[in-house]
Amino acid sequence: VQLQASGGGLVQAGGSLRLSCAASGRVFSINAMGWYRQAPGKQRELVAAITRGGTTTYADSVKGRFTISRDNAKNTVYLQMNSLEPGDTAVYYCWGSGEYDYWGQGTQVTVSS
Repeated sequence: VQLQASGGGLVQAGGSLRLSCAASGRVFSINAMGWYRQAPGKQRELVAAITRGGTTTYADSVKGRFTISRDNAKNTVYLQMNSLEPGDTAVYYCWGSGEYDYWGQGTQVTVSS
């Protein structure tokens, strides 16, 4: 399984960004997909995840601001990030769980105050 992430960038506080992650390869083996993030000096943390059936999980810090969605036909997961805060600045990693845990390359999200 390969995960290709896109999106990210620099945005002012209060702004929005959308991340995408497309899976290829043995995609039938993937159940949950989502996003983790890691800020400098901090541990990697789960931001949001969604199962193949559409059940979602969010970190408390992003509830009400971020929305995760999934297009199973395109094997793609999206993270819509609204009302971004400087504390959201981190490298965001796409993640997939199936036979193993799979990781995409990180994409930088920087929120300026």
